Amino acid sequence: MASLLLGVIYLIFVSLGLPDSLLGSGWPQMQAAFNVPSSYAGYVSMTIAFMTIISALLSPKLIQRFHTSWIVICSILLTIVGLFGFSFCTEYWMLLIFAVPYGLGAGAIDAAMNHYVASCYSGAVMNFLHCFYGLGAVISPYIMALALKTARWNEGYRWTAFLQTGILLVVLCSLPLWHQNEQPDEKQAKAAGAGIKEAIRQRGVITTLLAFFAYCAGEATCFFMDAELLCRDEKRFERGDDCLIWFADLWGTNAGALVGGNGSQPLW
Repeated sequence: MASLLLGVIYLIFVSLGLPDSLLGSGWPQMQAAFNVPSSYAGYVSMTIAFMTIISALLSPKLIQRFHTSWIVICSILLTIVGLFGFSFCTEYWMLLIFAVPYGLGAGAIDAAMNHYVASCYSGAVMNFLHCFYGLGAVISPYIMALALKTARWNEGYRWTAFLQTGILLVVLCSLPLWHQNEQPDEKQAKAAGAGIKEAIRQRGVITTLLAFFAYCAGEATCFFMDAELLCRDEKRFERGDDCLIWFADLWGTNAGALVGGNGSQPLW
């Protein structure tokens, strides 16, 4: 049962990565549709990021009050609402509204799943967990490329929302597995979890936060700049081909995370 639940957990992290690369890969066509400057993608991205930060900061209280499985279900549901909302947007300002549930769904599920896996599984499982996030981020540019070649950018968000709905159904069916796999250690960790102030006082936390800040900044820049730069050469890249090249770029990033994560295991 524990192995079966682990498969569901990996699938959840695929769902976490799916929405993250849609905006960057689809923005050149979205920009043309909304007739706005390319910099306006930053406002949408920052709204999503701000909502993610809020839900992540609230996650310790949510973890103490609710079971991880229900946090996951509600978070995926919020993401689905955001994705479907994006797919029906006809004006730029509508993106900013649907970016709210889009972002709120990402923060709590990330923190809750990391907490659950750290409590119930080994460090090696945690490394592979984040590779499956990368797998989701790799799949979505391909979905967007297919949408741009056969329909419009809206369909890329809609198809991803359908995929997320399927993952949500799998998580709902797996609810009995979560309670069977729950360990006494996890219950103790819930009760004795450190707050933000206590966590910052721990040795190495500040350095880790700075390193992660730099990583996220570089990742966010690549998410938007790759598609933007590739689309400037219209003679070389057909409509939607930039997404496929971006797809290959993310594969390289994901492979690096896999090798680096497992290579660092002996250091801990």
